Amino acid sequence: MGTGAEAVHAVNPWVAVAYLVSGVLFILALRGLSSPATSRAGNRFGMLGMLLAVVTTLVTHIPGAGESYTWGSSFVLDTSTLFEILIAIAIGGTIGFVTARRIQMTAMPQLVAAFHSLVGLAAVLVAVAAYLNPGAFGILGTDGNILTVSRIEMTLGAAIGAITFSGSVIAFAKLNGNMSGAPIILPARHVINLGTLAAIVVLTGMFTASGQAGPGENNLFWVVVALSFAIGFLLIIPIGGADMPVVVSMLNSYSGWAAAAMGFTLHNTAMIITGALVGSSGAILSYIMCRAMNRSFISVIAGGFGATASAGGEAKEQRPYKRGSAEDAAFLLKEADNVIIIPGYGMAVAQAQHVLREMGDILKEHGVNVKYAIHPVAGRMPGHMNVLLAEANVPYDEVFELEDINHEFSQCDVAFIIGANDVVNPAAKTDKSSPIYGMPVFDVEKAKTIMFIKRSMSGVGYSGVDNDVFYLDQTMMLLADAKKMVEEINKALAD
Repeated sequence: MGTGAEAVHAVNPWVAVAYLVSGVLFILALRGLSSPATSRAGNRFGMLGMLLAVVTTLVTHIPGAGESYTWGSSFVLDTSTLFEILIAIAIGGTIGFVTARRIQMTAMPQLVAAFHSLVGLAAVLVAVAAYLNPGAFGILGTDGNILTVSRIEMTLGAAIGAITFSGSVIAFAKLNGNMSGAPIILPARHVINLGTLAAIVVLTGMFTASGQAGPGENNLFWVVVALSFAIGFLLIIPIGGADMPVVVSMLNSYSGWAAAAMGFTLHNTAMIITGALVGSSGAILSYIMCRAMNRSFISVIAGGFGATASAGGEAKEQRPYKRGSAEDAAFLLKEADNVIIIPGYGMAVAQAQHVLREMGDILKEHGVNVKYAIHPVAGRMPGHMNVLLAEANVPYDEVFELEDINHEFSQCDVAFIIGANDVVNPAAKTDKSSPIYGMPVFDVEKAKTIMFIKRSMSGVGYSGVDNDVFYLDQTMMLLADAKKMVEEINKALAD
């Protein structure tokens, strides 16, 4: 087997077909995950595609198989090495399975951020391994230096992976409450960020053009990796907690591009396809969410778009409001013709999705038309509320996105808000000084009656601004734990 510039990574046709099928399964997975009704099938397609890709990769490196590959000798797996890999897969798979089974839905955003960090770290480790032992990866030229194109792939993969890792660590800490969700504003942060990014680009170019890029001989690679870890922290710390759904989505995109870059280094078609799919779909989702929040897509990448997220941090001066009971709410709900339920993160914290679905079922038995309205950024990650409602077996045809249902609030008898705040705050439409100004929100103020469940009047939304809806004439505040309040409403409805 040859290595170096003359090496041609010819692909066994059966291996190419296996990777192609794997890629198609990943595409079907993304297609299935685009709708709650097909999400289970989408997950199965993704699992099957990953299983096929992993098995194919292992089989091609077992002695006697895949000889059409011109890999370095280190890529040939003997029995003991294969056994070690299988043990590692079993350990990792068991940890992932147990974690996914035990994790609460309220902690799902943190879990996603943690998984993104692992993907980023894996990309960095692969890049470091390729840099230190390029012969094993088939990227060593005849002159003893790493191939130019491989230097680009390796450095890009390491840089994106490092940014993904450190950024995901900060996102996890903010979501998990280990650090404040408020923006941490550094002096001259834009100059620091742009300067660091420019340095990464320049040093990557210098490393690529360097004539002395043999195994472990050029310290420019290590400098790029170190700066990339640093910029990951710098990009995320100035972003407020209210904007975390977009951050999680963007980090998902970064992890995909890191995997794709490493796919080139490893000459693995399935990895390139998978990384490109994750990267592009994550970028598209981030763009959609930015539009939903009236944010600039470029400012997401620049990492300072949440810098004013705590501008309205203090609640407004206390104003008179109407407080109701579960019995009051039950009476009005039973008398209504149309009820629109708007869930938010408070519902997730209280684990109230199941009792909420029960309330909807009881109301439908009384002839009430019930619908659920989901804002694109409700919760702490993309699709958070959709997953919760699906977990409670809420019918998919009763769940609507903002643009599909917002016009119905003017004919709505009751807007039932449970644990949401920023996504129903009219300040986004009227107060130019508000940190959420310009973000599309539900027009709940047009409903005949508004029921608002929150723990107390002292709290404000995750963005740190008060909500004028609390004090409207048609608003009834239901101050209690969301799950407990809905349970009491259900009892009153049953009586």
